[in-house]
Amino acid sequence: MTRIKMISSLAIAAATLLMACGNSTNNNNDSNEEATPVVEKNVTAAEYDFRIVASHTHATDSYTQGLEYVDGVMWEGTGREGKSHLQRIDLASGKYNIVASLPNDEFGEGITHFGDRIYQLTWLSEKAYVYDLKGNIIKTIPYKGEGWGITTDGTRLFLSDGTSLIRQVNPETFATEGVISVTLNGSSLELINELEWIEGSIWANVYLTDYIVEIDPATGKIVGYADLAPLRELLKGNPEAEAMNGIAYNAATKHFYVTGKDWNRLFELEIIK
Repeated sequence: MTRIKMISSLAIAAATLLMACGNSTNNNNDSNEEATPVVEKNVTAAEYDFRIVASHTHATDSYTQGLEYVDGVMWEGTGREGKSHLQRIDLASGKYNIVASLPNDEFGEGITHFGDRIYQLTWLSEKAYVYDLKGNIIKTIPYKGEGWGITTDGTRLFLSDGTSLIRQVNPETFATEGVISVTLNGSSLELINELEWIEGSIWANVYLTDYIVEIDPATGKIVGYADLAPLRELLKGNPEAEAMNGIAYNAATKHFYVTGKDWNRLFELEIIK
């Protein structure tokens, strides 16, 4: 694994503990460096608990960049050159079916379901792929900068690029229609990664941590977080497991699904506020 510099402005609440990380926006090379704990008082974001509802098999050759649960189907977008796919996962068996693949020189990123389409970002290629639900490419849409995570409220798309900013974009053109600045206690929180719109909030992975955070899209403030580090203890015989990444939501059961890059488990959770 390539060592990377860590973002110094990254802070993530854990009661009165913030984890700070130092300064690069490389989403796809995990670090051997540890996040440095920094004590911070007056943390206002709420700490959420969680309960494991189920643990599903997940393929260790799936470098998860995006996860989306739609009408009983679990979609996954994977990364790495030559291994970037859009695929469907059978939760009962953990097996996946590749429905589309990116060119070998492109690195896949986050995905979202919008209407009758699936959108898939690319990390550095500055274009999004738009598919029908059978995996046929409808079109590609260019955009500037890096692509990390993507989600939708049903009308707009929201894109992350590894900074503290989330852009609201037009689904047809990706023209920027607004910008959300993500903050924790008034300070910018960088490395915002995979996104999921859940009951009026944007939830996000924070890259290089095991935290997921709930963001108020109107203000950009982090209103709550869950520390999912205990899930790593359940990754038995999984030395290839890298960063936590991937959030999906089942609106019918109100259960979250989370996994990570090359993890051998995909966890179904109840988040307890």
